Formats: sequence, C-alpha cells, structure tokens
Amino acid sequence: MPPPTVPDAEFVELLNRIGSPAALAKHLGIQERGVQARKNRLEEKGYRFQLKDKRSPRFVPDANPARLHHEIDSGVVIVGSDCHYFPGEATRAHKAFVLLCKELKPKVVVLNGDIFDGSTISRWPRIGWDNKPTVKDELEVCKDRLHEILEATTAASHIWPLGNHDARFETFLAANAAEYEGIKGFHLKDHFPEWKPCWSLFINENTVVKHRLKGGIHATHNNALWSGKSIITGHLHSQKITPLSDYNGTRYGVDCGTMAEPYSRAFTDYTEDNPVNWRSGFAVLTYHEGFLLPPELCEVTPLGSVFRGRIL
Repeated sequence: MPPPTVPDAEFVELLNRIGSPAALAKHLGIQERGVQARKNRLEEKGYRFQLKDKRSPRFVPDANPARLHHEIDSGVVIVGSDCHYFPGEATRAHKAFVLLCKELKPKVVVLNGDIFDGSTISRWPRIGWDNKPTVKDELEVCKDRLHEILEATTAASHIWPLGNHDARFETFLAANAAEYEGIKGFHLKDHFPEWKPCWSLFINENTVVKHRLKGGIHATHNNALWSGKSIITGHLHSQKITPLSDYNGTRYGVDCGTMAEPYSRAFTDYTEDNPVNWRSGFAVLTYHEGFLLPPELCEVTPLGSVFRGRIL
C-alpha cells in the first residue's frame, strides 16, 4: 500500500521540523529523491525551508540568483565535470566517482557542467552520416547515471553549475519552439529535479566552482589570477592543478578533466580522431575549519582510476 500523500503546507512544516530530507524520507517511508524533488518544486512555488539539522549544508541566497553560496567547516566536496553521458556502459571515471562518493561521504557533490551533450541539437552540422543518440536517449542515460550518484550520496547536497552543452537543450527549443516557453519539460532542469542548478557555486568565499572562465593552455593559472580565489572549472577536459601564490597566500586553479572517455564516440568525429590533451577523472576538495586543503585529483590511467596513490 503506497504511503499517504502529505499536503504541501504539512510537508513544509515537517521538513523544517525534522531538519533533513533523508530523515523526512525515513519518517514518511519514501525515497529521499522523492523528498528532494518535491522540496525543489515547492521552492519554485515560493515556499521557503529552514532546515535545522546542523549536518545539512547551509545555502545562503544571494542577490544574484545564478550564484549559490555554501558554508562548510570540515568535510569533502567532490567535483566531476563534462560527463557528456552517452548510452552504453558507464565510464571508468563515473564508476570511480560513485565508488569514492561511497567511501568519502561528501557533504556536497558537484557536477560542474555538460552533464548533457546534445549532439543532435548542436549548432554544428552533422558530420557525414554519423549516428548520434537522440535527445531522449541522452536524457535517459543522464537520469540513470545521476541516480547512481544520488544513491551513493543520500546525505549530500547536489549542485549543478550549468555548462555550454547543457545550454543547447533550451537554446534549441527557444529558437525552434518559443511558443512552448514555461511548459514543464522544456527546461533541462525539469528532468533532473534533485540537482540544484546555478552558474557559480561559492564555497566559504574562498573557492568558486563554475564550468568555465578563461581558455587556453594557461587557463588554470589565469582563472586563479583573475578570480582572486581558488577556482574549480571544467570545459577544457585537461585535468590539472596550478597553485598561485602572492601576498594573500596560495590559491589553486583546478581543471577537473572530463568524466567521459577522451576517445569515446562522443568525441571522435568532432575531433577527427586527433590526439587530444585531455584526461579523464575528477577533483576532490577537502576543507578543515573552513580552510581549503590542497585539492586532489582522481585520474583514470591504463591501470585503473588512481587516487592518493591507490588504484581503485
């Protein structure tokens, strides 16, 4: 027998009193993802939540709705980027990401843009007679992979800074079906309700996570220089860490790399199978008393995914 439906007002009161989506899900006998999805829908309607559980990350709204702020004392934030999820078996980076999520129990999980690829709705014309997955196929595999991450991180918050490929979804619809604006399903975020979208995530005012800033081979250096903070980006797929020190101390420019396989069929036609200076993996941020410790990378190698000298 399914659990009874709780009215909106009662749901808000319960979540505020109990303090966390995980605890409310247990109380109601439902999955946490259902609680998170309903919380997101109610926030869009104007309801406000004041979670009391100190273990729950506290997000502070900013005058700029495209920017999220997060305060963390001690704990782990895992940042993956450029998943470009394609139908088929999960990539080695994705499997390692899920494994480390289970081991490290992060307080925040960030997928830093380009979850969705949008290969058939690109502004670039079709190459030859290449066979690409449909938008429906891509959305289905994205949901499957994101669900695997959610299942491994039930106590974490899930943040999604948007990427340029993610934007393809709504850009195509706005150009070709503008009359459908506002209808549910015509925003990409409608399909991933458990993930909170933004352009930038600021952590403790000393770290910024966003999909992209500067380009080129020196992007990580220039990102740290011009942002004035430690900054974690994706987009370039190059996976590296560049420290930058000055009178203010040391900050870091981090390129997460890509959660996709660099020579997968998601890219081979686009790159004409040329060599690419890309690396598959993701980044791990550890905070102690609000201070960002030196960032770490998990990199996919021919021997397996390597983190802290250990082959996963």
